[in-house]
Amino acid sequence: MSISLKQIRYFVAAAETGRISQAAVELNVSQSAVTAAIQQLEAMLGARLLDRTPTGVSVTLEGSRFLLQGRQILTQVAEAVRDARHSTTRIAGTVRVGITYTVSGYFLPRHHIRFRSSFPGITVELFEAPRSVVEQALVDGALDVAVLLVSNLKDIDNLASQLLLRSARRLWLAPSHPLTRPERVRLADVAAYPYVMLTVDEAKHTALRYWSTLGLRPNAAFRTSSVEAVRSMVGGGMGVTILSDLVYRPWSLEGQRIELRELADDIPSMDVGLAWRRDAVFTPATQAFCDFLRFAVAGDSGGREESRAAAQDIEN
Repeated sequence: MSISLKQIRYFVAAAETGRISQAAVELNVSQSAVTAAIQQLEAMLGARLLDRTPTGVSVTLEGSRFLLQGRQILTQVAEAVRDARHSTTRIAGTVRVGITYTVSGYFLPRHHIRFRSSFPGITVELFEAPRSVVEQALVDGALDVAVLLVSNLKDIDNLASQLLLRSARRLWLAPSHPLTRPERVRLADVAAYPYVMLTVDEAKHTALRYWSTLGLRPNAAFRTSSVEAVRSMVGGGMGVTILSDLVYRPWSLEGQRIELRELADDIPSMDVGLAWRRDAVFTPATQAFCDFLRFAVAGDSGGREESRAAAQDIEN
């Protein structure tokens, strides 16, 4: 069996974040998938790369050596794919990109940093605003493209979209909470406990839709636009919440643990994607930006088929 790019990518993510759970969130895969990939990699290399600790993982001496090489491998592969997809002529220009709160805080930054490194001739102008404002700016031509929650997109007559990442919603709760006992929890069970309601990026409206579909309402004890406030309250045992894996972190700012549980009911995912005006003609710079994001999330749940195929071609 040969080493795959997926194994290297999973190891690098775990080493950089210091937690298997955090790496799984960023890669949008299960923790068991990350653990299995790293164990396979360690077996093939004949060396332990990570030490497991009560608070996460730490890189061993052998792991630190392989981490440097792993980063170089991933960078070289990304550059090779980029060069194959784009002209060798340096692409230059400006891309006006609209983003919403969740995207700007939890999805785009790491991709933006890598894009700037890969395309130094392209200037990305970011504009953060509520979804409705971003949609109107696309229709008016004030923006070239947007990265937002396409699961909330309204103006589908004038705007085209493409899914990049599908992030499942799960129950967040403190380790001592009674609902940690079952592996899967019904929404009707959640309704019996105080609920911390996130309001930013239309989270409240989305939540109330799937609650009302089942004829239920959350027992909202507190409403806030701050994800960190939600984390602190859930970690402190003041309530539970249902949010997507994209914004999940296993610890609050106070260092309190936050557990996850699967929901037995049909809860919609939070979908991140690209949106643009249907009649828009992309400049080379805009096309490069969109293609880069498509490749960056290749292999993630919900990514487009050709991106998944491309990722599988270079990993096999």
